[in-house]
Amino acid sequence: MAQQQFIVDAFAAELFSGNPAAVCPLGHWLDDSLLQQIAAENNLSETAFFVPEGDGYQLRWFTPVSEVDLCGHATLASAHVLFEHLGFAGQQLVFHTRSGALSVQKQGDWLQMDFPASMPQPCDEPALIRQALGTKPDQVLVADDYLVVYPDAAAILALTPDFDLLTRLEKRGVIVTAPGTDGVDFVSRFFVPKLGVNEDPVTGSAHCQLAPYWAERLQKQQLLAKQLSKRGGEVHCALQGSRVLLSGQARTYLQGQLLLR
Repeated sequence: MAQQQFIVDAFAAELFSGNPAAVCPLGHWLDDSLLQQIAAENNLSETAFFVPEGDGYQLRWFTPVSEVDLCGHATLASAHVLFEHLGFAGQQLVFHTRSGALSVQKQGDWLQMDFPASMPQPCDEPALIRQALGTKPDQVLVADDYLVVYPDAAAILALTPDFDLLTRLEKRGVIVTAPGTDGVDFVSRFFVPKLGVNEDPVTGSAHCQLAPYWAERLQKQQLLAKQLSKRGGEVHCALQGSRVLLSGQARTYLQGQLLLR
């Protein structure tokens, strides 16, 4: 059986930047074990699968080791494939997911995703965080992940985490963040070795937590964010109540077929 697959650089204005995601459009669901095997074989931070459902598409995301509840860059990549390669004619599409209905609107060369916001709350600093990151943070908060705040970008660029220690933390992963400069409101990195990804290049779901934190701290609703991974990428964030609008660009790197025999 031949299965169509795309690889898309998400949150990227040009190839070889942003976060690569594999996207597999399906006519019907394959066995979950096969979906997980495909994701493991791709060995990217996320592989997205979608099938038509009602007025939209049912969308699921898999890391190399497990299915996840929310993924921004693979949602962006899936929308890009529908708009650019599969002939979706409208300006807005809807994905039905574990995190509810997620809409994506095409705005010229940009795609804007409507995601749930998750406001981090202050918490006691787990001892393992300072041990794993090797330096004292200014503040630690928690939502879906730990949000660890540092004074500046240099501090988070210098981090060389102990990923084995990070896998022992209770939450999914660790977001490190700091104020930005030169028109960038904030910067971040995201470590999630528990899901088979030591450092994710650009992470939409992390910005569901970062955007409300920085919106409150900076007292502004429109934010420009930069993720300081090796590949790097920009995310435009707009807070709207309990939702956050995340915008980015995408570029197709590969179109091919999986030979599932």
